Amino acid sequence: MEGNDALEATSRRRVVSIVGPTASGKTGLGIALANALAEDGDSCEIVNADAYQMYRGMDVGTAKPSADERARVKHHLVDVIDANDSMSVARFQGMARDCIRGLSLQGIRPILVGGSGLYARAALDDIRFPGTDPSVRHELERRAAEDGPGLLFEELRRKDPEAAAHMDAHNVRRTIRALEVIAITGMPYSANLPRYRYVVPCVQIGLDLPREALDERIDQRTELMRRQGFVDEVRRIRPKLGATAARALGYQQIIDYLDGLIDLDEAFADIAQKTKRLARKQMGWFGRDPRIHWLQALNPRLLENAVAIVRHADAGDYDSTDALADSYTQHHLGAV
Repeated sequence: MEGNDALEATSRRRVVSIVGPTASGKTGLGIALANALAEDGDSCEIVNADAYQMYRGMDVGTAKPSADERARVKHHLVDVIDANDSMSVARFQGMARDCIRGLSLQGIRPILVGGSGLYARAALDDIRFPGTDPSVRHELERRAAEDGPGLLFEELRRKDPEAAAHMDAHNVRRTIRALEVIAITGMPYSANLPRYRYVVPCVQIGLDLPREALDERIDQRTELMRRQGFVDEVRRIRPKLGATAARALGYQQIIDYLDGLIDLDEAFADIAQKTKRLARKQMGWFGRDPRIHWLQALNPRLLENAVAIVRHADAGDYDSTDALADSYTQHHLGAV
């Protein structure tokens, strides 16, 4: 079966993407949904869309699905690179789309699960990732250091006013990236930004729950990480942590504890606080996407409702959402 045939087969059974903030229950719903759909003869497997669960050895700190959970439903793109390697959104996009296509060719419905919003969208949406040019970037960084970020932002405003209008003038890294893309591609930076347009027929399910309940879950998860040996995990993997993997929330706090900079209670309190802050940002990110079908995570009929959404999507009931979503694209200016 050729590539177009694979996408046509996928369109009859939509790829499912389960999104939402950390600790909202995405893994549990993904497994339950896969099993529920399997009862109707619909074979499903899970594709990880969490940026850090791809790293081997980073288990406790990333709330990676357990061996038992992975035995219940097959998971893909978990433990696929070493911690000293570097995962990027562009690299993930290729891996995820290859995985989705491969599963579709086998008649298996992929269910993407993950709270890394740009990763989930990169797998499914019309998003392009221009390359980098170290010499161009170095020159822009030199100018930012010598002339100040204000002049660089003024240059961006002249070359791509659309992008500049939606960006923070104080975000030097983003300004440099925008000017780098313009220099490399000869096109406005805004021309390469994410569009709310599926390239893979999909239905998205979002998990929502009250802030107090989410905060409580995050506190419980943080305490569980402590009991499950997160400190030992960080001590063991620290020599192997590359710059990208080290950015995973929680690892730096435990490293600071191991270096005697803070005590253990302070480390885990900071992890909980920053995880709650991350959850707020995740909800802001996902909340901009009008195609997501939001379900209450605490609803006893959560699974039943999720199955109904998938069945309606397969029947084509939600096809108009792509067109409606185009007007929301500008919310993500500066996301690449």
